[in-house]
Parts: sequence; structure tokens; C-alpha cells
Amino acid sequence: MRTPLSTYRLQIRPSFTLFDAAELVPYLKDLGADWVYLSPILTAEPGSDHGYDVVDPTAVDPARGGAEGLKALSDAAHAAGMGVLVDIVPNHMGVATPSRNAWWWSLLLEGRSSRYADAFDVDWDAAGGKLRLPVLGDGDNELEQLKLVNDELHYYDNRYPVAPGTASEGDSAVDVHARQHYELVNWRRADNELNYRRFFGVNTLAGIRVEEPWVFDESHVEIKRWFDEGLVDGLRIDHPDGLADPKGYLSRLRELANGAYILVEKILEPGEKLPADWETEGTTGYDALADVDRLFVDAAGEQQLTALVPTEPYADMIHGTKRGIADHLLHSEVQRLVRLLPADSGLDPQTAADALAELLACFPVYRSYLPEGADYLTDAVIAATVRRPDLAAALATLHKLLNPLESGGSDAVSLQDLGELAVRFQQTSGMVMAKGVEDTAFYRFSRLTSLNEVGADPAHFAVAPFDLHTRLLRRQLDQPAAMTALTTHDTKRSEDTRARISVLSEIPDEWSDAFTALEALAPMGDAPMANLLWQAIIGAWPLSRERAHAYAEKASREASSSTTWTAPNTEFETRMHAAVDAAFDNPEVNALITSLVDRIRHAGYSNSLSAKLLQLTMPGVPDVYQGTEFWDRSLVDPDNRREVDYARRRKTAAALTDGTGAEAPDADEEAAAKLLVTMRALQLKRGRPELFSGYIPAAAEGPAAEHLFAFDRGGAVTAVTRLPVGLERAGGWRDTAVVLDAGTYRDVLTGRTRTSTGRLAAADLFDTYPVALLVREDGE
Repeated sequence: MRTPLSTYRLQIRPSFTLFDAAELVPYLKDLGADWVYLSPILTAEPGSDHGYDVVDPTAVDPARGGAEGLKALSDAAHAAGMGVLVDIVPNHMGVATPSRNAWWWSLLLEGRSSRYADAFDVDWDAAGGKLRLPVLGDGDNELEQLKLVNDELHYYDNRYPVAPGTASEGDSAVDVHARQHYELVNWRRADNELNYRRFFGVNTLAGIRVEEPWVFDESHVEIKRWFDEGLVDGLRIDHPDGLADPKGYLSRLRELANGAYILVEKILEPGEKLPADWETEGTTGYDALADVDRLFVDAAGEQQLTALVPTEPYADMIHGTKRGIADHLLHSEVQRLVRLLPADSGLDPQTAADALAELLACFPVYRSYLPEGADYLTDAVIAATVRRPDLAAALATLHKLLNPLESGGSDAVSLQDLGELAVRFQQTSGMVMAKGVEDTAFYRFSRLTSLNEVGADPAHFAVAPFDLHTRLLRRQLDQPAAMTALTTHDTKRSEDTRARISVLSEIPDEWSDAFTALEALAPMGDAPMANLLWQAIIGAWPLSRERAHAYAEKASREASSSTTWTAPNTEFETRMHAAVDAAFDNPEVNALITSLVDRIRHAGYSNSLSAKLLQLTMPGVPDVYQGTEFWDRSLVDPDNRREVDYARRRKTAAALTDGTGAEAPDADEEAAAKLLVTMRALQLKRGRPELFSGYIPAAAEGPAAEHLFAFDRGGAVTAVTRLPVGLERAGGWRDTAVVLDAGTYRDVLTGRTRTSTGRLAAADLFDTYPVALLVREDGE
């Protein structure tokens, strides 16, 4: 198996095609990246910038460059000695425009008799044999807006097929609609009455059943061609938790891909491990991100930041948000579970729905993979019983039904052995977790928002150096080829935004004073949301007014505390947007923001460079998300998917390479210092991979030892600064040193040599940057 040493993620879209990516390959090679990592490239909904709404799995999207574009990119990468990793989406297809998706169109046209009836996850009996499509508006007579046009029903710009023999001359469009295999219903009915599986709460992404062999074959025919023709070297699997049988899927995929490198976008909760029997090299790195971020958070600030805006304990909050999702947005999924209960279960539908929703709200991880992970189900049953003793009997019954096999059963367990109820519950628990935690609680729990990241638990405030060393050593032992990440297309805030926000943990008193003043000058009437928004603005400053308003609207509606997507609170949103405007227009508010940003700016640089070097050199395969070799202070999507100015990055990289730029550029807003750190680390790892073959912590000693974190990867020594404000406050490094074998070392970041007598003084090591990457020069 060919395994990458590093990757560089590109968002392929109509405005940045595979041909554009091919032209970028020389720059990526100069940067030191080992593989090019592509967002989904199969044919997606027209205008899709993300590509996760695939409508045709049999072809590379023409709008993204098509087959020719992939060939051009693949040839360019391989000629440069680089590999190609592609993101694929096996869980669902895009159905927003039915005519664009031949599978979905056939399903609407022919219903249960369509050959694609088994491809989609539809509960036909729940709606009288029809597929419910939640597309109608809120008018009193929306069906009367239907028009019959050339064997199609048109609802404004939406088109739906008419089954043969269901339309006669003189029939009204409403009459013809009543005879179809689908039923157009009000969009608000989706939460309770939808009868097809979807991706989370997105009605326009319909789940497909890749557990069916022919569905797997036909949805992967183009992917198979990539490997048969040597175009692609590895795959990233989106949302494996949505699949009925992730283990079985990965086994088939590994075979199809001729044993290639495979990663899974699997969210692991703290302490959770990836199933050992999956055919994968590991996750896409959210777990690594959570560990790295917390090294730069000051545990001493936790109490004061917690007291600033009191909220309910995080565990109680996420129970409530998950329960709310199970009772509302995803209630149709809960209802489908109820319909799957055996007739002799003894549970009435209302009690069963209540107990299932409570069980989903108490599930401690995204999902179990029965029979492995049965203990998580037991934990959820126990927690649900404690929270709802009135449901104890129902929960005990569900426990038996949801795990018909004993824990640790045979490796040959099939979906049939588990039964549809147990399989579908596993698919549903991850949906509830994602929507209740990532997309709701993360916008409500605003103590220190740099910790509110996918795959992390914001209740875990900081990590001590000892604990991080143990986690990194375990990563080296257990998953050395898994990905590490700091920013992705899905992160709530980019790495540099989080790095700056984390500085607030070192100055909780100053942040408390600033927040209190901001609340007085520009009140929103929702303190937790105000805390989140002001932290976002400070973390991303300077940002445009447009970006700030877009983030405020999304964040507040996702939180669903003072306003929602489906029922916006105009009064609150007016106050909120006025507060955002005040950041730009009110001199006092603007002065507060700019002075605080100036106060933490350089500490933010330190955190950014330190986190970046740590991620690039720690065990695993580091990914650099597009553009983040410069400072990137993005917020949640679509803000983090903006176009990247590669011309500027190329120019800076060229100057650093040919010597026309500063030998060691300052860590300032020009961002050359971050590019330098990224480039030198990636180049060293690609050029001398043998230096990154192990992991040994490097001890620090002296009065500021807690501010130095270092390790030896087998010849390459990484040293970074943590908690820079506290370091300065305590008087700097003084006699602090990192313990290194005696010898001469070259810092590849600055080119300078350092001599260790067994101790290397931190003040010398960090005289240029808060980070160093050392290699022995004296014939080690």
C-alpha cells in the first residue's frame, strides 16, 4: 500500500476545477505536500460548491473538469511524485433536482416497481405506498400551483415525472398528482412524516443502501475505474456512520480499490477507539485536532470563564439538545423505529417513541457497531433509566430488541442477524448526535469557543503536556497512518481563529471586562450567543461586515435559543445585527475590539505557529487545508470554503525558496512566517521520512518548563511554546531548557545551528520564532 506522508486538501468546484488543481501541483510540490487531497468530484447538483450532493455516481462532474480534468490532475501529481486522495460519498445522493438524478427520477416515476426501489431507503407502507416529498410551501392551496407539462408535473421551477397511464385529457394537475408513486407535501411535514432516510436533517440528500451488492457496484463503477486505470491512490470516506454496515462496506471498498489507502470521516468521542476490524488506516483527524488545541488553553482560566456566562452543565445541555432533535427535526426517523418494533413487544407507539428518543439522547457516542460496542448501548439504557425511571420497563424491552446478539459475538454477524430495528437505530444515533451537539449545543455552550469543534468535548477544557505526550505516543503505536488536521471544510472555526480565541483563557479577567462592556454598549438579549459572537469576531478580526452578519445569522439560528431557521425572531435578530454593525460603526465598540485584538495578536501568532508545527510533525499524516499555509481566520462554512489567493502564496513561497525574501520573516500579518513553518516541516518530512519513525517525549526543565512542549520523532525534534501570555508575565524563559542529547542541531525553520550540552536553552532556541524543528548535524 502506498501511504501519504502528508496531504493538501483542495475544494474542487466549478470555479476551481481539476484543471486548476493540476496547474497548482508545482506549487504544492514546492510546499512539500506529498499527496493532493480532493473534495468530492463525482457529478453533483448544478451549482454545488461542496460536491456532497452527488446526482450521478458514474461520472466525474463535467463542471469540475470531468474525466479529462481528473486525468490531467492525476498525471501532473504522479509526474511530480505525488499521490491523489479523493473524498467519496457512499451514504447518500442529491435529490434536490429530480431530473438530474436518474435513480431518483426512476423511483418517482415507477415507485416500488423501479429497479432503484431497493437502492433508496424508503418505508413505502408508512405513506400508503407513496414516497413523501416535502417540497410544498405554506400557502393554503399549494397543490393548485401544479401544472401538467409534457408528461411532467411542474411546481414552480421543480419538475416531477408522471407515470404512464396516469394522465388523461382533461385531467387536472391535482388529479394526476394523486395517481403518482409520490406525494408532494408541505416542507414542514418532513420532521414527522418523512418516509425515506436522509443525511441528517437534509431533505435533499436521500440515503442509499450500499449494503446491497448491486447498489455498491453501480454507485462505485466510476471509483473502480479510477483504481483500475491508476488515476487515484486513496480514498476518504464521508460519514461512514450513516451506512448500515460500515465494516462490510470498507471490506468491499478495499477490494475494489486494490488494497489502497483508506480514511474514514469518523467522529470519535474522547476515549473512544475506532473499531479494530475496519479496513481503514484511521480517521480524518478531528480527534487529533481536539488534542492539539487543548495544549494551548490555560486550565487556570476555566473557572472565571465558566462564571462569566452561566449555563447549564454541558452534559445536561447536550442531553436536552439531542432530545429536542429526536423529538422534532428527526422525529420521522424515531417514528420509523417505532414502526419496526415487533407486534408482540408490548410497547404502545407513544411510549416506544418516548423511550427511543430518550435512548438516542443518552447515547454516549455517535453509534455502536453491534456486536462490537454493545457496552455503549448498555450505558445509554442505564443513563436513560436514571433520567426517566418511568420508562424503565420500556427501556429494558428496547435493550433486548436493539441488541439481539450477545456482546462480542461472531465476526460473521450479518445484518439479518441483527435485524432491521437494530441496524436502523445505529444509523439514527449518529444523526441525533451530529444535529444535537455539533449543530446546536456547540452554538449554545460559549465558555471558550475554540473548544467547540467537531470530534471534541467543550467540557474538556485543557490538556496537560504529560497527557498529550501519552496520547501522541499511543497514536504512534496504534494509528501512525491516520490523518491529522487543524482545519477542514467542516470546522466551526479555522485553526488561526481558534488559536487567537484560546488566548482568552490566559486573560480571563480582561475578557470578562471586555465582554461586560460590549454587552452594555451593544446588548443582544442572549448572553451565551453574545459571548459566542464576540469571540468569533475577535478571533476572525479583521473581517468584512458581510462575513460577520452571515456568521451571526447562521450561529444564532443553529443555536435555536433566541431564533430559529424555521421561525426567525425578527426582534432578536434586529438587535443581534445591530450589535454586529456596532463592531464597525460604534467608536467605543470598535475600540474595544481592536484594542483586545492588539493585546492578544502576538500570542495568537505563537499559538498558531506552535499548533501548526505540532500537527505537521506529530504521529500521523498531516493535512493542510487549502490556504491555511497562510493565516486563515475563517468561521463556519461557507466562510471556510472561500476562494484562495494562490498567486500571493506562490509569490511568497518563491521568495522564501530563492532567497529574495527575508531569511526568517517576522511573525506578522504578512503570514510569511506560517508559510515558512509549513513548507520547511512538510519538506523535511517528505525528504527524510526516516526522521519521523518514532515518538519520544523531550523533557523540559527550569522555571518555565510548563510552557515548552517537545518531542523527538526519531531524528527530527519539534519544540513549541504554549501559554505565551503566562510565559511573558512570569518573566520569559529565564533558565528553562529542553533536554537533548549533546550535539549540534540545525533548526530547519531558520537554518541556524544550536549546540546542546545535554540542555539547550529555550531562550536561544526560541529567539526568532516560538517554534523550532531540529535535526542533528554532527553525524548522529
